[in-house]
Amino acid sequence: MIRFLFRGLIRDRHRSQFPVLIVALGVMLTVIFHAWLTGVIDDSIELSARFSAGHVKVMTAAYAVNSDQMPNDLAILDADKLRDTLEKDYPEMNWSERIYFGGLIDVPDNKGETRVQGSTFGIGIDLFSTDSKEAGRLNLIKSLRRGRLPQKAGEILLSDSFSRKLDVQPSDTVSLISSTMYGEFSVYNFVVSGTVEFGASSLDRGTMIADINDVRQALNMENAAGEILGFFRDGVYNDKAAKVISASFNRKYHIPGDEFSPVMKSLREEGNLGSLVDVTSRLFVIMISVFLAAMSIVLWNAGLLGGLRRYGEFGMRLAIGEEKGHVYRTLIYESLVVGITGSIAGTFIGLLLAWYLQSHGVDLGAIMKNASIMMPEVFKARITFQTWVIGFFPGIFSTLIGAMLSGIGIYKRKTAQLFKELEA
Repeated sequence: MIRFLFRGLIRDRHRSQFPVLIVALGVMLTVIFHAWLTGVIDDSIELSARFSAGHVKVMTAAYAVNSDQMPNDLAILDADKLRDTLEKDYPEMNWSERIYFGGLIDVPDNKGETRVQGSTFGIGIDLFSTDSKEAGRLNLIKSLRRGRLPQKAGEILLSDSFSRKLDVQPSDTVSLISSTMYGEFSVYNFVVSGTVEFGASSLDRGTMIADINDVRQALNMENAAGEILGFFRDGVYNDKAAKVISASFNRKYHIPGDEFSPVMKSLREEGNLGSLVDVTSRLFVIMISVFLAAMSIVLWNAGLLGGLRRYGEFGMRLAIGEEKGHVYRTLIYESLVVGITGSIAGTFIGLLLAWYLQSHGVDLGAIMKNASIMMPEVFKARITFQTWVIGFFPGIFSTLIGAMLSGIGIYKRKTAQLFKELEA
C-alpha cells in the first residue's frame, strides 16, 4: 500500500509537490530561526557574564542595591580573604576580583596641559597573576588592534575607537581623573600599552582596562574589590546550579540588615538577563507550538483545496465499495510520506544555512552603534541538538494534523449523492 501511494504521489505532482514545498519551507525557516535566535541570546548572555555579571556575583548588600552606579565606597573590604573562602567552599567555580569605575581620561599636549578629555568606563582585573584567566575570559589577545597587552604595572588598554577619538597612540601617557573609595579627588598617570576592539558598541565607546592592583592604588582601595565574580569551569552558565550556590552562600554569610555583609546573586538576577535566560529555556517549546499551529492551518487549507480537486476520485472509490475509513487512512499515509520527505529536505537545507550563519554571522554593527545594552555586533547562529529535531518531527505532525482535519469531509459523503456525481 505504501509503495502504491508513493508512486501515486510521484506521478501526481499536485498531490505531493506543493505540500512537500510548504513543509520543507516551514521546517527550514524554523531550523534557521531557532539556531540564529539561540546564538544571539547565548552570545548576549555570555558577553554580559564575562564583562559584568559573571555566572554569580558577590557584593556587599548596599553595593548590590546601587550596582549600576558602581559605588566603590560600598566595596568589599578584605577581598582576598573572602575570595579564599569562596574558592574553598565552591571549588567548582573560578573566582575573580574586579573593580568597576568611571572617570575621565585626560590627554596632555607637549606642554603638559590638557589637550582633550573623554569619559571612560574602567574595569580593573587581574592581568599579571600566573593563574589568572581574566585576559582569556575577556578575549583580550584576539581583541587587540594596536600595541600589546600590559606587561607591567602602570600600563592600560583603551578601546580602539576611544583612543582614535582622543588621538592617543600606544606608549602615550594619559591621566585618569576619578574619585577614590573615600570620595576624594584622584589623578593617576597610566601608559597606554595597546588598544582593543570587543565588537560590542557599549564596550567599544570608551572602555579602559587596567590591572586591579593599579586601580586599587589609583582609587585608594587597598585589598578591596567592588565585586567578586564566579564562573563555572566549563564556561557555560547553569541556572539551576547558580541558584543553589547563591542560596547556599547567602544562608552562610549574608546578615539581613547589615549593609556591608556580602550577598551573592546569580546571572538571572542581574538586570534584564533573567528574561533572556527564561526565553532560552522556553524557546524550544514556543517555537514548536507556533510551528505546529501555523503549519497545521496552512496544510489544512492545502488539504481542503486538494480534496476539492480529488472530489471525484474519492467519490469513485466510495462508489466501488471502498470503506470511508480506508480512504481516510490512505490520505493519512500520503501525508506521512509528504511530511517525512519535506521534513528531511527542510532540515537539511536549514542546517546548511544555519551552519553558514554560525561561521560568518550577520554584521549589524551599523544599527548597534548607539546601543546601551551589551550585545555583539556580529549576530551568529548556534547549532545545538534541539536545532536538529525542532523542525523534523513537528513537520511530520503538522502534515498529519492538516490531513486529518481536511479528510474529515470524507465521512460526510452520502452514497446516494455519489451516483449523481458520477452521472454528471
